[in-house]
Amino acid sequence: MKHLLTWVLLLLSVASFSQTKDFEISGQLISKEKKEPLESATIYLQRVKDSSLVTYTISDKQGDFFLKGRTADEKLNLYISYVGFKTYFKSILLDKDKINLGEIPLTEDDNVLDEVLIKSQAPVTVKTDTLEFNVASFKTKKDANVEDLLKELPGVEVDSQGNITVNGKPVNKILVNGKPFFGDDPTIATRNLTKEIVDKIQVTDTKTDSEAFTGEKGDEENKTINITIDEEKNKGIFGRVAGGAGTDERFEYAGLLNYFDNDLRISALAGGNNINSPGFSFGEIQKMFGNARYMSVNSNGTFNIDGRMFGGGDGITNSRTAGANYADDLGKETDLTADYFYSAANSFNDEIRNRENILPDDRYFSNNTSSSKTNSDSHAANLRFKTQIDSTFLINIRPQFRYNTGESYSSNNEETTRLNGELTNQSTTERSSENIQKSFENRFNLTKKYGNKGGFFKLTITNEIEDSEIENKANSNTEIFGDDPETIIRNQFTDGEQSSNQYEITPEFRLPILAKKLYLDLEYSYRNDKREDRQSVFDFDETSQDFSLFNLDQSTDFTNTDSRSRPEVGLRYNDDKLRTGINLGYVMRTLESEDALRDINFENDFNAVELSANLSYKFSQKFRMYSGYYLRNDAPNVSLLSPYVDVSDPLNIVQGNPNLSPSNNHSIYMGFNNYDFQTKSGFYSNFNGNFTNDRVISKTTIDENFVRNTTYANVDGYYSGSVNVGYNKSVKIDSVKSVKYKVGGFISGNRNVNFNNEVQYASKTFTYSPNVSVGFIWDELFEIEPSYEVSFSKNTFNLDLFEDRTYVVHDLQLETTTTFPEKLEWNNDITYSYNSNIAPGFQKDALFWNASLSYSVMKDKGLITLKAYDLLNQNTNARRTSTQDYIQDVQSTVLQRYFMVGFSYKFNTLGKKGETRGGNFWFD
Repeated sequence: MKHLLTWVLLLLSVASFSQTKDFEISGQLISKEKKEPLESATIYLQRVKDSSLVTYTISDKQGDFFLKGRTADEKLNLYISYVGFKTYFKSILLDKDKINLGEIPLTEDDNVLDEVLIKSQAPVTVKTDTLEFNVASFKTKKDANVEDLLKELPGVEVDSQGNITVNGKPVNKILVNGKPFFGDDPTIATRNLTKEIVDKIQVTDTKTDSEAFTGEKGDEENKTINITIDEEKNKGIFGRVAGGAGTDERFEYAGLLNYFDNDLRISALAGGNNINSPGFSFGEIQKMFGNARYMSVNSNGTFNIDGRMFGGGDGITNSRTAGANYADDLGKETDLTADYFYSAANSFNDEIRNRENILPDDRYFSNNTSSSKTNSDSHAANLRFKTQIDSTFLINIRPQFRYNTGESYSSNNEETTRLNGELTNQSTTERSSENIQKSFENRFNLTKKYGNKGGFFKLTITNEIEDSEIENKANSNTEIFGDDPETIIRNQFTDGEQSSNQYEITPEFRLPILAKKLYLDLEYSYRNDKREDRQSVFDFDETSQDFSLFNLDQSTDFTNTDSRSRPEVGLRYNDDKLRTGINLGYVMRTLESEDALRDINFENDFNAVELSANLSYKFSQKFRMYSGYYLRNDAPNVSLLSPYVDVSDPLNIVQGNPNLSPSNNHSIYMGFNNYDFQTKSGFYSNFNGNFTNDRVISKTTIDENFVRNTTYANVDGYYSGSVNVGYNKSVKIDSVKSVKYKVGGFISGNRNVNFNNEVQYASKTFTYSPNVSVGFIWDELFEIEPSYEVSFSKNTFNLDLFEDRTYVVHDLQLETTTTFPEKLEWNNDITYSYNSNIAPGFQKDALFWNASLSYSVMKDKGLITLKAYDLLNQNTNARRTSTQDYIQDVQSTVLQRYFMVGFSYKFNTLGKKGETRGGNFWFD
């Protein structure tokens, strides 16, 4: 049966392909009045019978355009859209393969209104600093959400965790109608708002409200996506509820309710699960399963082997979430957004950790078995208030509140042995704790523009107050053997309080030199951070049967202050193509520490020059280069400077170093972004480099009984660099079939300097990982996307003690979506990993298969789903980690195979502004 179906699909594809024909349409756009070429106009073709999009492109800087495609239609409608000009229309008869329309003059339209532009049918509109996609022009599967839609947009990538990039740049902010939606978690909007209510997707460089108000350029390194709701669907109630139950007592539930009334927006959500699904989602297959990694190489030269990251990593968590969001325009120029979140979780994890430690002249083994349980409750409230007093004066206020409580219990057994099996030390520890944490943070920004040349004054004031209380009970028994054996028994109660009070004041002036192009920037900031840390430790008194013996050695009562002043001057130039600037600052920093229990007070002053420069050039609307350099000075925090000796763990003693110097970090970056709408292809590349003088690292000495004594030291010689490149292309086979492919690669290298028992050494790591993926889409039938990545990594050392290592890992992934017969959808996510360098006794390969089968009911408002997690039951969460001085094997609790049946229901009464659809609340 399966082979018959394959042959039928193949014959249908050949028959469809034979009935279509290729076409090429070209021309040049000019302004009718000025006879100048028009760059970044949108040219698109629609079918005559149903106005569906066939293909589109963007004109280049000479005004030239080139449309290429394949269709069975004899005639198509050609539209040309350009901001500020009348839309051009022409019916095209495809009577030959190549059609040259020659010079096409567009007429300026002085009466073009924003409302008209919003209703434009152009699939893509390129504005000065905004790329706008018309949602109706992009096909998706039925019941698609915003995340599904984003995956269809040119240059946009979405990974399995919901992280979004546009031409390689990360998206760090999601807005709905220009306002935040449920705080800073973008997946709540992208995974729970459906495509059917969305009108446009707008992509811009990330800006603060103040930067947008003054007309400043945004953050080139990050992107913002604004989801605009269709005005025809901006009043009413919509949402979704879902629930599921599975084997091994697995469950999940979620609900989202939204009320939109023009500018007023109220939303509420609730959810929970015990399948380690982070955040809030309805648990669709692509939303809840992450990519398994058999081995990963970290920037510090470590690598993880056989790491199974399903279900959020180690342990199993039962989580609950509830929240509400409110947004409204209180007046013509005043916006208010507020949200509240409640989250709770119960987690448990059992872990076995075995490590072989490598010393310059010895090796030893440490084995650890632990068990932990945690419970937490969190409340968070955020408020955003923005008011524009007049056209030159803006005020922003953003307070945030947090209240968290938690309790935990853990037990730990550890032993250390020599190569011959001789026991050198061992310890058992049981610990329980309860904590309460409260915090308030506020950001106040005042922006005042003056003149008409781009000048402004800004005042930003931030403050954060935090207070936490903790009660901890610990019972431990530590035995140290050898020539001078010692037994340390502790039964202790700790009453702890920590508080911090931070504030920062930053006034800024921008003085125009050349109107709206060249500026002199003056800035001064003062920041003060005061932290108090009191930990009162009491030993158990056998006589009084109470915790009444004050332990001075382990108790603390610190008051630490970090104050910083930083004047800065900068010069900046901006025009339509070139953006460049340089800033010079001088930081004056004082770190103070007072210990009320012992005489180890100290004060250190750190002064340093800081520098930043950036340059970007827009060669065209589709191609841009950017680069920058930073010199930053990082002073070590007080805990690293304090000479206080921390003996809370008898086998790991830690002491700060008051002689540490600040680190000077030099960073450089460079990149290129290009999306060619003529060929439907995109290319991006970026380079990042960093080198550091006086880098602060830990320095550990291990004695003859393998007790660790750690302090900190400055070292030179650290550097790192990485290059990331990617190319993607979309090819339309005909009106229903298309192919997308992506090729890319990542190269990284670094040099680290560390100590191994007083012996300083350097290690180098070099990694390169090419990757490729190909996706075939047949609309309303199926999608298939195989991908492959291979990673090569090499570690070298300048000590003969350590062996150089080379690692090769292969990852093959297959994602499929089948949408036939109608109403049925079948999703598969299969990952195969192979590592030929796994040590004997460890599995070299792993195959993970997750699947879901969904069936639409109740006029597509209901969805019945059967999900299978880790279908082959290979999720063991056993992993090996190797560094230059140890090899470690870890086995911990992990979510294992389960099956779940679920049901979800969506409802929608959305209608035009000022009206809602009539009828039953639950039906359209």
